[in-house]
Amino acid sequence: MKTKNILNIFSVTIFSIASNYLNAQEKNYVSEVWTADQGKNYKNPILYADYSDPDAIRVGEDYYMTASSFNETPGLPILHSKDMVNWKLVNYAIQDVLPKEHFSVPRRGDAVWAPSMRFHKGEFYIYWGDPDFGIYMVKTKDPLGKWEEPVLVMEGKGLIDSCPFWDEDGNAYLVHGWAGSRAGVKSILTLNKMNPEGTKVLDKGVHVFDGHESHPTVEGPKMYKRNGYYYIFAPAGGVATGWQLVLRSKNIYGPYVEKVVLEQGTTKINGPHQGAWVDTPSGEDWFYHFQDVDAGGRIIHLQPMKWEKDWPVMGIDNNKNGIGEPVLTYKKPNVGQTYPIVTPPETDEFDGEKLGIQWQWSANENIVWSSKLPGQKFLRLFSIKVPEGEKNLWNVPNLLTQKFPAPNFAASTKVKLAPEDAKEGKTAGLLVMGLDHQSIVITNKPDGFYLQLRRAEKADKGGEEKVLFETKLKGNEAYLKVNVNEPNGLCQFSYSENGKNFTKVGDVFQAKPGKWIGAKVGLYSISTAKAPRGGYADFDWFRITKN
Repeated sequence: MKTKNILNIFSVTIFSIASNYLNAQEKNYVSEVWTADQGKNYKNPILYADYSDPDAIRVGEDYYMTASSFNETPGLPILHSKDMVNWKLVNYAIQDVLPKEHFSVPRRGDAVWAPSMRFHKGEFYIYWGDPDFGIYMVKTKDPLGKWEEPVLVMEGKGLIDSCPFWDEDGNAYLVHGWAGSRAGVKSILTLNKMNPEGTKVLDKGVHVFDGHESHPTVEGPKMYKRNGYYYIFAPAGGVATGWQLVLRSKNIYGPYVEKVVLEQGTTKINGPHQGAWVDTPSGEDWFYHFQDVDAGGRIIHLQPMKWEKDWPVMGIDNNKNGIGEPVLTYKKPNVGQTYPIVTPPETDEFDGEKLGIQWQWSANENIVWSSKLPGQKFLRLFSIKVPEGEKNLWNVPNLLTQKFPAPNFAASTKVKLAPEDAKEGKTAGLLVMGLDHQSIVITNKPDGFYLQLRRAEKADKGGEEKVLFETKLKGNEAYLKVNVNEPNGLCQFSYSENGKNFTKVGDVFQAKPGKWIGAKVGLYSISTAKAPRGGYADFDWFRITKN
C-alpha cells in the first residue's frame, strides 16, 4: 500500500512539474471579449463558451476539465487550470470519433455525449456514452500528450452519460443514464460492475434510481464517496429548465435518498446543473455546472459548495428553502497563490506550424481538406466538392469552426480565392453555423469574382441555401466580418476590399444553436459537384475582437 501511495504522489508531482513547465514555455492567451478573473473575485460564467456537460477533477495542485464534443473533431477537449477560474485549452483526448468511417461525414448531435473524467492509479480516464454504439473509455498517463486508443467498455443502444467509480475494496463500477430516443426509456440511472481495469462491464446492471415521478430526464450521473456515503450527483428536469439532484446511500446499490441542492430560484441562471464536485488542497469545495444560453451553447459556471449534515449545499440559499441558487460573482477559490489570467484561444494568425487548438471539423478530419506548411503564414483550405444533391452546409464535413466565445464579439478574416481551372463554382468565406446558417463568401463566375451573403434556414431539415446579397469584386481578395451581439447571437455581416472601410450586407441574422451545441463561427472552402476539381482559398488570419 505504501508503494502505491508513493507512486501516486510521484505521478501527481510529475504532472504538476509538466504543467508548470508548459505554462512557463507558452504565452497565455487572454481573450478580449470574456475573462472571468476579477482580481480577488471571479464572475460567472467562468467560460462563456460551449463546453457542454463538463466534468472536472483535481490532481495534486492541477485541475483538469473535459466536455461533450458530439461529432466535432478533434473531440473530448482537455482544459487545465491552476486556480479553478482561469482555464487553458491544452489538448484533446480523441482525434477521431469511432467508428471512423461512420463519422467521416457529419452526424450532428451524435457521438460523444456527457463524459466523465477520473484519475486512478496514476492514470487519467475519460468515459463517455455514444447513444448509438455504447460506452467508450480512453486513458493516458500524460493528459498533455497522446491518449491511448478508445476502448468500447459496454456495447449497446441508448447508453449515455457514464461515470466510473473505484471503491476502496478494489471493486469497479459504472453508473450511466439512458437516451429515450434510442433505448425507448429515459429518466433512470443504472449501475454496472466493471473489471478492475475499467475496460469491460461484467453484468447487465441494476437500476438504482427512477426519476419519472419527481425528477424527469434524470441523466449525467457522477459518483463519489464521502463519510461512508455513496453519492450520485445528477441533473434532472431538462437542459434549459432543470435542477441539480444529489442521491446518497450507505450501499452502492441503494436505496438512495434524494435531495435537490441547486436550482434557478430568483436568479437569471436557468437550468443550473450537470457538472463536477471539486475540492482544493486547502479543503474548500466547489461545483462546476453549465447553463444553456441557446445560440451561445452550454456555458460553464463555478459555485461555492459546502457540506451540511452530509449533504452538499451549492451556491447561496437566498430564500432559505434548503436549496442553493447560483451566484454571479464570488471570491476566488483559495489555492494558495495567484496565477496569471488565461483563457481558451480564439484568434489564430495562422503563423504557427499547425492550426490553433481551438479549431474543430464537422467530421473526422481528412488530411486533404487543408494545408499548413512550415513557414507558411496563412491557412490554405482546398475547394472540397459538396456531395451532389445537398441543398446547404449541414452535411458538409470540411467546415472549420470554433465556439462562440462571448455574448458580444466580432470575428473577421482575410481570404483570397484561387479557383485554378474552374470558371465558376468555387466558394470560400466566413460562416456562422447552426440549425440555420449564414455566411459571407467570395465565389467565382465566368466574368469574375463576386461577394455573396448566403443563408439556409432549417438546414437540418434540408432547407435550401439562398443568396441574399451579391456584388462584383475588383479582385479575388476580400476582408470578411461578422459582429455578434446580445441578445442571443444577433449577427451583422460586412465586407471590405481594403480592410478599412466595411460595408454591411443583409439584415441582422439570428444565430441558432446546432444539434445539442451552440452556434459556431468559422471558415470553409467548397466547390459545386459539377465544377472541375482543384481550387483553394488562403486565409491570412482569423481574429476575435471586441465589437
